[in-house]
Amino acid sequence: MSNTVKEAIQMLEILPEQDQNFALEFIKKLVIAWDPDYTKVTAGESARLLQAEKDIELNETISHDEIDWN
Repeated sequence: MSNTVKEAIQMLEILPEQDQNFALEFIKKLVIAWDPDYTKVTAGESARLLQAEKDIELNETISHDEIDWN
């Protein structure tokens, strides 16, 4: 979690609940304006995708058959 997100959370916690709800709805509108169909890759997602590609190239993955799904 970035420092900006931590600071935003701390500031939201100061507000009364009604204003927290207003701020949350505003943040939702910002996200939708930035990525209306939720297809953009965030920095964190990009890093995880790159790591997954590296794991596949190095054959450092686990077969589904090796997982105890119970």
